[in-house]
Amino acid sequence: MEYRLTDFLPTTKKELELRGWDEVDVILFSGDAYIDHPSFGAAVIGRTLEAAGYRVAIVPQPDWHGDFRDFKKLGRPRLFFGIAPGCMDSMVNKYTANRRLRSEDAYSPDGRHDMRPEYPTIVYSKILKQLFPDVPVVLGGIEASLRRLTHYDYWQDKLQKCILCDAGADLLIYGMGEKPIVELARRLEEDPEMPHDILQTVYLAAKDKIPGGIREDDIVLHSHEECLKNKRSQAENFRHIEEQSNMMHAQRLLQGVDGRFVVVNPPYPPMTTEELDASFDLPYTRQPHPKYKGKRIPAYDMIKHSVNIHRGCFGGCAFCTISAHQGKFISCRSKESILREVKQVMQMPDFKGYLSDLGGPSANMYGMAGRNKNACEKCRRPSCIQPQICPNLDTNHSKLLDVYHAVDALPGIKRSFIGSGVRYDLLLYRSKDEDANRAAQEYTRELITRHVSGRLKVAPEHTSDRVLHLMRKPSFQQFYEFKRQFDRINREENLREQIIPYFISSHPGCHEEDMAELAVITKQLDFHLEQVQDFTPTPMTNATETWYTGFDPYTLEPVYSAKSPREKLAQRQYFFWYKPEERRNIEQSLRRIGRADLIPKLYSSNPSFTSHPSQARKNPPNENNRAKRHSEEPREEKRGRNRRHK
Repeated sequence: MEYRLTDFLPTTKKELELRGWDEVDVILFSGDAYIDHPSFGAAVIGRTLEAAGYRVAIVPQPDWHGDFRDFKKLGRPRLFFGIAPGCMDSMVNKYTANRRLRSEDAYSPDGRHDMRPEYPTIVYSKILKQLFPDVPVVLGGIEASLRRLTHYDYWQDKLQKCILCDAGADLLIYGMGEKPIVELARRLEEDPEMPHDILQTVYLAAKDKIPGGIREDDIVLHSHEECLKNKRSQAENFRHIEEQSNMMHAQRLLQGVDGRFVVVNPPYPPMTTEELDASFDLPYTRQPHPKYKGKRIPAYDMIKHSVNIHRGCFGGCAFCTISAHQGKFISCRSKESILREVKQVMQMPDFKGYLSDLGGPSANMYGMAGRNKNACEKCRRPSCIQPQICPNLDTNHSKLLDVYHAVDALPGIKRSFIGSGVRYDLLLYRSKDEDANRAAQEYTRELITRHVSGRLKVAPEHTSDRVLHLMRKPSFQQFYEFKRQFDRINREENLREQIIPYFISSHPGCHEEDMAELAVITKQLDFHLEQVQDFTPTPMTNATETWYTGFDPYTLEPVYSAKSPREKLAQRQYFFWYKPEERRNIEQSLRRIGRADLIPKLYSSNPSFTSHPSQARKNPPNENNRAKRHSEEPREEKRGRNRRHK
């Protein structure tokens, strides 16, 4: 389908003139290329404001050098500037776990590296405040959301203040931004004074300027200055931050910094199905802006034939940012809204009948919630499924199966694949509800036989139950059980599907010996692991706070973490035990840590493991089970590409 230039939100003065506009209400500055699609936060916020009756323009990837002409070209907005730094944290987007430059920027045309600065939230905000000091600047997106309080920054290797302090902006919206952004626009239209009582916003204020003062039910965190002096204080803070991010009725958080307070208002309740449908049903073109014609935007290529069906994740993985940004409560789209978007995808000229993903942050959480809502409203657990699945959780997969069946029944759909990660612990769980148990078994078979594009992605993450406990992941025994079911169904259906397990090295609590045992176990399973994940500390995750402080934020017990490049490399090498060039170092390492007993379990006289690489390639052990990973991109950010980080 061909779209006109005026079908997109305007990005230039010429496009404003085509619409007959002489001014706009809100100008959004985006760190990503402008793709008018519900997977990209700037587009969602822009379309949401547009639907509320406001005139909105987007300036994608402005040039921050020289005379700042990109920041001046549309003039001043009537209400405010909004900053949407990108679907991924800018530093994660740019650097690997070893702080090396990534091969491409997936959200820039042709993957270019020079289209955004480091920390665009701070850079853009400072420029706008310099040019238009009297116009409010509002921060949003995942970069600001995860830096709303004192946080550890891996790339600068130090604690950083709330990002408002460095950016000089007027307000920060965290999490999924549709509700607060519309409320903010409405309030500023009534009164130009910046409001400080909107839910899901963060602001800086002197103690005597905090609305209502410091209340009895506020949680006052250790100050930034105290956290600089005492890592244990930072760990204690994080437990409150994570709990309140995942509560139905949260408390207000306050933290002292530079003689003022950062005030974090509680989040909005999770969006209803009707509200989420309204967001996804906005008039997106689902295309990159015409200015990118002939250019490849890698992130768009990844998601253009995919459909997201829910928000939120109750997994609570220690290394994941999803719950800090989207929360643990699942908000589901209606089947009708999902089908409308699928039909849009089917109209795309390059669509061949195959949906690349019909999923969400975790593929199989659609339709799941607590049976007793009152219990959920009081719950402080960061995860509904760890250390065990909550008996109040309804794990029935029937609603999800109904969506799959409705999509697959559409004329023109050949296959709908599930590209999102699947929680196999939900599939293995046996509750007192026999209907839910039957639906889980039906879902498992249908997933494997109809929705796997040759490879099923699952994330055991490690083999050590002690490390898995710190990760908030299930025992590796559950992976064994799921693999048995996977292999059995493959045999029964005469399939040759692969199961692709994801693993992480150097996670807090993981020792070199744990990685050596992982190597032995994955060898016994006939897995060759490639391009695996080395733990990257990203702001506002339990694992990052543990890594930096040395304490588990929930128990305050000391936890070891591999931090130096040497320690991290020593762990990572065990993923590649099968590479002949790694054998000598691994054998030396095993002797050094007193685990020479594992050498014969990894290496034998079999030349396929010990000879020249060309010889190894002639006799690979079960090529069907060769497990591959894409890049060193942290899992939570990779999932976030089509999870609407706004």
